[in-house]
Amino acid sequence: MPDIDDIRTGRHCVFAMHVHLVFVTKFRHNVFADRHLTRMEAIMRDVCADFEAELIEFNGANNHVHLLVYYPPKMAVTRLVNSLKGVSSRRLRQEFPDLVHHYYQSNKLWSGSYFAGSVGGAPLTVVKQYIEQQNRPG
Repeated sequence: MPDIDDIRTGRHCVFAMHVHLVFVTKFRHNVFADRHLTRMEAIMRDVCADFEAELIEFNGANNHVHLLVYYPPKMAVTRLVNSLKGVSSRRLRQEFPDLVHHYYQSNKLWSGSYFAGSVGGAPLTVVKQYIEQQNRPG
């Protein structure tokens, strides 16, 4: 069960939803240095805020990044992903001219694919067991 501080309320719901996202660079090329990743974190934090989401954790390497995002149920993860990748690509290209040669085919920094995994407070086995143990009306 999520910590009480992690539970938020919407107009018609109570929620605690997190997603783990991984984005890789086009062709897995080594692109990022620490300064790029530091700026990217700030950019992605702003994009999340625009979606009423929160970037909880961010880290990366020279060819990929990991994000842990807390998001509301009204938000489609695919819309958030498209915005995170699009805005970060555009802003990094503008702010770091040294990255321009890493943009391939139609100025794309990121691979077209991504990983998204739901993350919760309890392992699936615990949730499954909890549901199995609920009493059915008899």
